[in-house]
Amino acid sequence: MATSPDPETAAGPALPVRVAALYQFTRFADVESLKAPLAALCCSLGVKGTLLLAREGVNGTIAGSDAAIDTVLAHLRALPGCADLDVKESRAAGLPFDRMKVRLKREIVTMGEPDIDPLDTGHYVAPQDWNALIDAPDTIVIDTRNAYEVALGTFAGAIDPETRSFREFPEWFRKFRAEREAEGPMPRVAMFCTGGIRCEKSTAFLKAEGIDQVYHLKGGILAYLEQVPPEQSRWQGECFVFDQRVTVDHALQAGNRALCKRCQGLIASEDAPCPACDDLAFRDHA
Repeated sequence: MATSPDPETAAGPALPVRVAALYQFTRFADVESLKAPLAALCCSLGVKGTLLLAREGVNGTIAGSDAAIDTVLAHLRALPGCADLDVKESRAAGLPFDRMKVRLKREIVTMGEPDIDPLDTGHYVAPQDWNALIDAPDTIVIDTRNAYEVALGTFAGAIDPETRSFREFPEWFRKFRAEREAEGPMPRVAMFCTGGIRCEKSTAFLKAEGIDQVYHLKGGILAYLEQVPPEQSRWQGECFVFDQRVTVDHALQAGNRALCKRCQGLIASEDAPCPACDDLAFRDHA
């Protein structure tokens, strides 16, 4: 569980807005009753972001003042099964969200495999132990994120499933497993994602498929970047985040990417041209 970043750093005063990415798999008996009190609390405190509630737990990212985030996290940790809520924190110069949304969903991260138990997961690996695991020659490392995220940064040697959405991961893995096992027994599998939720659910899926030697990075990439010094890091590039910062670097500071205001595609900076829109314009007038 992450703690609030030190308000003063060697580089000077910390940025004023606290950003908390969080999730918890649990079993809510009456998830509908949780929405209104949570939304009212966030709005009363000026907190912005998105929180998803489902029978399998809670997931989302919120931003606000230190005191406001403390209050919302305390509320969430008081919910059934959420005392150990997984939280990764960073700082931003301003609110990276325009509004607050609390939504009810079928899944807090959509895989589309209704028969798996998201509480029956693989083995957690602490960020400090991750390098040793992925450096081992008998470990397959899989990035469970989508292709546009992987293109911005990933761990050295990781396999990119080239998926467009998390729903495609089960089909990809079943095909990958069949091809891999044609060469011999499946070695142990290590998986990771941005904050830990997708790789955690992926391990539950692999276990349901009969694979037990499966591991996932506790807290995801964000926890790794927070806890592992850059000189020891296996991370390459920037990490996509689901807010207006777009990406963060190894210091968890806003990166050098932006989103096109027209198509929401990734561009190099706010002033850079968008290749996707330029291509559309060319074809529209061809």
